[in-house]
Amino acid sequence: MSTSLLYHAFGLRGYDYVKTEYTEGAVVFTVRQRPPTCRCPQCGSRELLHHGYEPRSFRTVPIGRKPVWIVLPIPRVECGGCRLTRQVTLPFADPRRRYTKAFERFALELSRLMTIQDVARHLGVSGDTIKEIVKRDLQWRFRKPRLGKLKQIAIDEISIGRGHRYLTVVLNLETGAVVFVDEEKGADALDPFWARLRASKAQVEAVATDRSPAYIQAIRDNLGDALHVFDHFHVVKLFNEKLSDFRRELYREATEKMDKEILKGTRWLLLKNPENLDPQRKERERLEEALRMNQPLATVYYLKEDLRQIWMQPDKETAAKVLEDWIRRAEASCIKVLQRFASTLAMHRTGIRA
Repeated sequence: MSTSLLYHAFGLRGYDYVKTEYTEGAVVFTVRQRPPTCRCPQCGSRELLHHGYEPRSFRTVPIGRKPVWIVLPIPRVECGGCRLTRQVTLPFADPRRRYTKAFERFALELSRLMTIQDVARHLGVSGDTIKEIVKRDLQWRFRKPRLGKLKQIAIDEISIGRGHRYLTVVLNLETGAVVFVDEEKGADALDPFWARLRASKAQVEAVATDRSPAYIQAIRDNLGDALHVFDHFHVVKLFNEKLSDFRRELYREATEKMDKEILKGTRWLLLKNPENLDPQRKERERLEEALRMNQPLATVYYLKEDLRQIWMQPDKETAAKVLEDWIRRAEASCIKVLQRFASTLAMHRTGIRA
C-alpha cells in the first residue's frame, strides 16, 4: 500500500505502511511513524531520545461493510529541551479516543441522515460512541456562536431545577439559536455577551426583554440605537400574576360561604385562554358562574382578554389605539389593580408598541 493511499483514504501523513491482516471480519492496517516526523508534543523540538513504544489501535472509515483498524506503535520520547518524556502527538486521532478523526467525520455525515442507533448499527459500534461524537461536535460548533450577523435578539432569565438557580439566556430571534448563556441572573450576567457583541461589530436592530429596570438600563448603555421591545409573553404574564393576586384577595374578603366556594379553584380557569377551556370538565360554565357572582373579578378578567388583542391587530397604528383604549378603560374602572397596571403600561407604551 502506498503512503499516498494512506493519506487520501485514512488521513495518515508521515507514516509508512507495514502490513495488512484480516482478523474476525475486519481489515487491520499496521503502520509506523517515520522517525524524522517525530517532534516533542510540547515545544516541537526534534532533539529526542526514544524510550520505546505504546501499541494502539484506532477504528477508521470502513471499506464497504468491512470495519477497518489502524494499528501503530506510538513512540515515547524524551525531549532534550523540555526534559520530559511523553507520547508523540497523533495528527490523525485524539489519543484519548479509539477512533480516528476521519471515522469521526464519517459518523457525523451519517448522523445527519440517520438516527444515532442506525449509525451505530451500520458502523458496528455502540450508540454511546456515536452520541459522544455528535455531542462533541455540537459543543464545538455552538459553544461560542458567531454574533456578527445578529439583528434581533431576546434576553430572558429561566429557572432550572430547585434552589432558585437561574440561567440568563440570549436568543437569536431570526434563527431560534441560543447565542449566549450565563449561570447567573441580572444585567451583570450579560457583561461577557456585550464584550463579544462589540468585538463582532454586529448591528443589532431590536431587543426583546421583560420590563426589568436593570435590563432597560443595560440595553440603553450597550445598544442605544436598537429598538427595545417589551414582548407579548412578559406583559400578559405580569397581568396574570396581578389577576391571581386579585382573585386571592377577593377570596380572603368574601364573607359568604357560597362566594368562597365559587371562587375556590378558579385560578387556572381565569388564567386559561377561553379557547383552551375543557368542555368535558364544564370549565367554561364554572368560570361564567364565578364571573356572574363577582363583578370586579369579571371586569379584570375581560380586560385580561382584551389585553391580548393588542398584539393581534393588523398594523402598529391600530395596535396603538387599542392599547390607549385599554389604558383609559382600566383607569376608569375604579379597581386599583387595573389602575396600577394601566400606569405601568402607559410608562412602557413605547416598548409595547414596538
